Amino acid sequence: MVTSFPVLTALWAVPMVGAVVVMLLPAAARGLAKWVALSVSLIVLGVAAVIAVGFDPAGDQFQFVENYRWIPSFGTGYILGVDGIALALVVLTAVLLPLLIMAGWNDARDELSWGGRSVHIYFALILAVEGMVLISLVSLDILLFYVFFEAMLIPMYFLIGGFGGADRSRAAVKFLLYNLFGGLIMLASVVGLYVATAGSDAFDAGTFDFRAIVAAVAGGEFVVNPVVMHLLFGGFMFAFAVKAPLWPFHRWLPDAAVEATPASAVLMMAIMDKVGTFGMIRYCLPLFPDSASYFSGLIITLAVIGIVYGAVVAIGQTDVMRLIAYTSISHFGFIILGIFVMTTQGQSGSTLYMVNHGISTAALFLIAGFLVSRRGSRLINAYGGVQKLAPVLAGTFLVAGLATLSLPGLAPFISEFLVLIGTFTRYPVFAVLAASALVLSAIYVLWMYQRMMTGPAPLSLVEGEHKIRDLVPREIAVVAPLIALLLVLGVYPKPALDVINPAVTHTLTTIEQPDPAPRMAEGPVR
Repeated sequence: MVTSFPVLTALWAVPMVGAVVVMLLPAAARGLAKWVALSVSLIVLGVAAVIAVGFDPAGDQFQFVENYRWIPSFGTGYILGVDGIALALVVLTAVLLPLLIMAGWNDARDELSWGGRSVHIYFALILAVEGMVLISLVSLDILLFYVFFEAMLIPMYFLIGGFGGADRSRAAVKFLLYNLFGGLIMLASVVGLYVATAGSDAFDAGTFDFRAIVAAVAGGEFVVNPVVMHLLFGGFMFAFAVKAPLWPFHRWLPDAAVEATPASAVLMMAIMDKVGTFGMIRYCLPLFPDSASYFSGLIITLAVIGIVYGAVVAIGQTDVMRLIAYTSISHFGFIILGIFVMTTQGQSGSTLYMVNHGISTAALFLIAGFLVSRRGSRLINAYGGVQKLAPVLAGTFLVAGLATLSLPGLAPFISEFLVLIGTFTRYPVFAVLAASALVLSAIYVLWMYQRMMTGPAPLSLVEGEHKIRDLVPREIAVVAPLIALLLVLGVYPKPALDVINPAVTHTLTTIEQPDPAPRMAEGPVR
């Protein structure tokens, strides 16, 4: 679908312009800065809703396409378009941002730094990350994607390093160095891919046009030495594996998640890191189908290790925020597993898992953040009996925790089930190993809930400065939509899957990976 109005440009430009507007407000207008940021995020949500309503799952693969000349001498253009996979993540991003802004309403304090403009900078950075994530999701030019894939690290670095906890500087530097190194390797592959297209008879000159390259690869017109393609694939995959993150490239995530404010941590884990898994299914598979198939066994092995590792390490955590961060490593393993088993159910489950993980992680991390802000401690053993003192907080925490362990009836169950079914049809042993995380997740979630929410409450939680109170209306306004989405998508995921499935089918058809034929039982039928 080609539209006369550049709706995809509006999608990412509105938060970027909004960030500038927030920064230009008078230093004393702290309250206004918050309301402007919230208003901008709601406008973005409205634009995303227009795109979602106008998107035709049975139509062209990429819709709302915008194609303009950018740097013709480099073979790059300003090309935007959205398919079902990107649309699911666009909607997730647009839905979560207003909730994150409300959750972080009081996170920035002017006495910390920034010359009295902490509030302005904090919310401007959040909007900047949103804009950069959105253009990355809808970009159909590889160089354009890369520019914003890397640029989003800068506002996220300042969100962690400028507004986080006591050890925020180290965590921010670690986050930046890991991701910049991955991006540097990817840059070499982006340049290498351009050189390969320039030397191919399939193109008149070098190009970064994603659709043109994929069409040439699928048609057998763009043929490159397999070793070269393996190296190019490795560069893309390495950068995405760091950002996702895939074990063993995950070491930056727990520190960054713990030291960032809860809203910033959710922005990073639930939204920004999804660009990594999105890049795997969008770029790694269609651009390098043979290499993706060649290395799929290794990647699946790392994903399963990450699934089990994240769950086991989460069980031993004494810090509630670090525990939740390690659960995300396990969940990212499920997402990557579903992508590289290359089955319809696996990839549909992975895409839906990106959405459901974003919702469930946002709910659990933000509710835990609300609790920690009351007590002033992240240690699990500093709590107890919270369900008696704050029943709404404890109840929503339980629902979010049960969603994290993929309880049937809550959104992550459907996506995790699809990933396991899709894996079992091609790699039954890996499916069984991954399924062990279901038991491990029940241990870390229920044990955490038991220690924090049940039993007698310490005297320090009943009275004094750190007395635990229930959720206030602003916090309920943040949590209620997340819980509602977990319930609705848990019992009726069809609208999301109707959008996702055609895009997944198109991807698998392009890379010539049909689903395995059903295995028939041997012996006579009785």
